[in-house]
Amino acid sequence: AVVGFNLTAGGTPVWALGAVCVACVGYAVAPMIADRMLGDVPSLGVVTLSLSAVALVYLPFGILQAPSHLPRADVLASIAALGVVCTALAFVCFFALIAEAGSVRATVFTYVNPVVALLGGVAVLGESVTGGILVGFPLVLAGSYLATRATPAAAAQTSEAAQAPAVAEGAGA
Repeated sequence: AVVGFNLTAGGTPVWALGAVCVACVGYAVAPMIADRMLGDVPSLGVVTLSLSAVALVYLPFGILQAPSHLPRADVLASIAALGVVCTALAFVCFFALIAEAGSVRATVFTYVNPVVALLGGVAVLGESVTGGILVGFPLVLAGSYLATRATPAAAAQTSEAAQAPAVAEGAGA
């Protein structure tokens, strides 16, 4: 809803929409796998292995589409910064967040990020506010709230854990 209702407008091929859906499923499943199966593995190693595997998969496509000349230095610096800061360092931080907050809560910022980008486009670039944004923005906020709120069972466990030391102190007196 946030990005619009007519996704094939402008000639977007249906296979590209399918690729986005596959990526979305990957982003949803990967943090749960990292949390449950890779919790004891150093995050730097997981990030290094996963990014190396992706680089190997993309290597043939990059070779086939290689430019005829080397890009300018500022372009290469931008690519390096995106790779190191916005990908590798971001993944290390993301794995730390998964370890601290859990996989469900850690992924919530990925849902809010497109909304912030759209609002930035409206505020900075003068893009128009569409019906999809008006429908999708509240849905994203509501989903983020529901994903991060404490469940009744978790709230009860927290309450019991807070009361346990007080009961033990009172019993020993």
